Amino acid sequence: HLMFEGSVHVAKAEHMRLIQGAGGSLNATTNPDRTNYFETVPSEHLALALWLEADRMGGLVPALTQETLDNQREVVKNERRQRYENVPYGDAWLRLLPMLYPPGHPYHHATIGSMEDLNAADLESFKEFHETYYAPNNAVLTVVGDTEPEEVFALAEKYFGALRPRPDIPPAPDGRHVPPRGPVQERVVADVPAPRVYLAHRTYPYGTPEYDAVTVLAAVLGTGRGSRLYQNLVDGRRLAQPENIAAYGVDLAHAPAPLIMTATARAGVSVEELTEGLVAVVDEVAANGVTEAEVARAHALLTTSWWRQLSTFEGRADILGRYAVQFGDPARAAERLPGWLSVTAERASEIAAELLRPDERATLTYVREAVE
Repeated sequence: HLMFEGSVHVAKAEHMRLIQGAGGSLNATTNPDRTNYFETVPSEHLALALWLEADRMGGLVPALTQETLDNQREVVKNERRQRYENVPYGDAWLRLLPMLYPPGHPYHHATIGSMEDLNAADLESFKEFHETYYAPNNAVLTVVGDTEPEEVFALAEKYFGALRPRPDIPPAPDGRHVPPRGPVQERVVADVPAPRVYLAHRTYPYGTPEYDAVTVLAAVLGTGRGSRLYQNLVDGRRLAQPENIAAYGVDLAHAPAPLIMTATARAGVSVEELTEGLVAVVDEVAANGVTEAEVARAHALLTTSWWRQLSTFEGRADILGRYAVQFGDPARAAERLPGWLSVTAERASEIAAELLRPDERATLTYVREAVE
């Protein structure tokens, strides 16, 4: 948020005004592994976009004020309320992370932070953070579209070349070893429309062959009407709502990434019945594996999803930048689809038996508040 509030040569809100005035759009995202700033502009305004990015990388701190911090602190707190606290099931991710990762682990808490964190952070902390991490040697610039490499490199040198690198940037914390925690359960009584269950297991880091198998397994379990969860809990036992059933991996690269399975109860179905049904499907897959037909279907779904993302220049830029940040090599993006397609039914079954163990499962349930 502060990165959009002005820098040395750009007044408050002018960054957004200049990009939108040029017919473009802009935004930013955060996840546990990276912060991503992105703009889409007509190709004749590439220089403008790069100049703005360089100015806030090198010139944000002198423009930061206590007033700006206080205003944006309240914006983020309202965002937390709107996205996490005041919507049904919105805090599930905030609850799952500490169930999966112990205190002190880099993934123990969500990037949004707690209200206590937001209230405690002072102006000097933000300045120190920016000066530590926002440097050209800790960033990846990705440009996709109607331009030539020579133009991009020349503009990058022009605008970023004068920014000094920082030699002492702390490395990403190594969270790959997570000690066994045993089964963890949490029951939440809240103002929700229906009972919901989340089952979560730590797996392998994103980008590994093992995580490719987890991705295929997630598609078998929870993607679409042909998935195990849908077939058993929606069409079969009619325990779950069809629009709120899924299984997915969260692509975290610096620790065993979570595989999450979730279902929301139909009217009249208790949280105990739903939990039993969801656990039964997961345990069945762990015990007896998946079929070749299910894996073939997963391959088709993942292939479609991959090429759909690559069909837009925004999608290509995001993937290339992500692989450059997380793995140091954008070319590794070419490994992803072949990695998924190499997963056999036998391998997916092995990974299910290894990972979907009840003794290493986090179970989060939501139940409705009693109506007086």
